Amino acid sequence: QVQLVESGGGSVQAGGSLRLSCVISGSTASTYCMGWFRQAPGKERAGVASISPCSSYIYYADSVKGRFTIPRDNAKNTVYLRMNSLKPEDTAMYFCAASRISCTLNQESYTSWGQGSQVTVAS
Repeated sequence: QVQLVESGGGSVQAGGSLRLSCVISGSTASTYCMGWFRQAPGKERAGVASISPCSSYIYYADSVKGRFTIPRDNAKNTVYLRMNSLKPEDTAMYFCAASRISCTLNQESYTSWGQGSQVTVAS
C-alpha cells in the first residue's frame, strides 16, 4: 500500500487547462501502475488515464484522448494529469490510484486511492 496525495484542482472556463498532481509516498512508488479516475455528480466513477511504472504503456478513455496526458516523474514520485481543452462535461471529482495488478483503466485493480480533487469547468 502507498499513500496518495492529490493537488491542482480548481475552476476553469471551457477551453482552459489544468494540471493535477499526485504524490506517491513509499520507497517502491515507481513500481506501481498509476491511474486517474473521475466521478461526476450522479454518475459512477470512471477511468480517465493510466500509466505503467516505466511509462511504456498508457491508456486513455475515449472521451479524453487528444486532450489529456498522464506523465509521471518517478524521481519525484509524482504522476500528473494534464488537461487541455476542458469541457463542462469534464467537471468531476478526480482521484489518483495505484495498482500492482494492472495498468489498464480497470478500477477494480487499484488498491490505493487519493482523497480526490475537484475540477469544475464552466461553460
